Amino acid sequence: MSEITVGLGARSYPIIIRSGILENIGAELKKRKIAKRYAVISDDRVAQLFGKTLMDSLDREGLDSELITFAHGEANKNLATVGALASALASKGFDRKDGIIGFGGGVAGDIAGFVASSYMRGVEFVQVPTTLLAQVDSSVGGKTGVDIPEGKNLVGAFYQPKGVFIDSLVLKTLPEQELLGGLAEVIKYGVIRDREFFDFLVHNRERILQLDPAVMEKTIATCCLIKADVVAEDEREGDVRRILNYGHTIGHAVEGASNYTIIHGLAVSIGMAAAARLACLKGVLPEGDRDRIVRALDDYGLPTSVPAELDRSLIKKYLLTDKKVVGGKVHYVLPTAIGDTVISADVTEQQIDIVLG
Repeated sequence: MSEITVGLGARSYPIIIRSGILENIGAELKKRKIAKRYAVISDDRVAQLFGKTLMDSLDREGLDSELITFAHGEANKNLATVGALASALASKGFDRKDGIIGFGGGVAGDIAGFVASSYMRGVEFVQVPTTLLAQVDSSVGGKTGVDIPEGKNLVGAFYQPKGVFIDSLVLKTLPEQELLGGLAEVIKYGVIRDREFFDFLVHNRERILQLDPAVMEKTIATCCLIKADVVAEDEREGDVRRILNYGHTIGHAVEGASNYTIIHGLAVSIGMAAAARLACLKGVLPEGDRDRIVRALDDYGLPTSVPAELDRSLIKKYLLTDKKVVGGKVHYVLPTAIGDTVISADVTEQQIDIVLG
């Protein structure tokens, strides 16, 4: 078992990584006395796969709970879903002493966290992520929110959970594309902060793709440790935390331009390769490191170029509505070496056209 603390003073919380912990979530929550009653918010697909396991765990410990679901998919990560879930909570009598469990991938966690931040002006919640992307990234750090037609994650809140409980065994049910999407975020951590970890990912590719339990626990724990350190330095993305957006600026635009038919992690992979090429084009990243980044993504079976059929003008339109736009300028996280980055708004439209291809 690995336990990592996200150090945020009075709002600090544990990330617990243990194979099989899903069957013991009830015991973990009872021990921590987070809430008297729980609403488990999950999408319909995750609820069908793992809902009984989680609910039985809560029931064994005498914890009153309700499973509340919504239709899976990024298309349902919106304010209408938030409203429907809040109405369900109210109709079932949930109050300020009750809590929410965000159970599922990044979409479920983002929605559940945002509902928790706003229902009754804030109730406690925990994250139980079931995808690799959620386990290594979105469940940690307190970013919650939903999409609106103008862009991704434009409505939300910083709202920290009381704990994150990660079971790597659930990854065995992930569709290949979802696993690959999570691996893009994993590789991101090596590029932005830890060259040694990047080398580990390169050398252990086969074992990671086979979901070797020992290697996966080390991989997940390393990512969570990096993110916990970054969040502790900069909780509300004022400065350092922005490095976590490596690959996400162009990635989010690719997602939007594809009408979300390209899943988040795969879009981030495209964005990471584009940002590496952009950094090299600007002269801040050596060609050798650019090639290693792109090759690592390729070797994991991840996409590294923008699909030809996507409208480049639409991608650029989405770039201008990105949350990282300040004073009308898009800010890009650019690697300067594997393990280091810089944030720059000094990027021309011509340079963007070149990296979009």
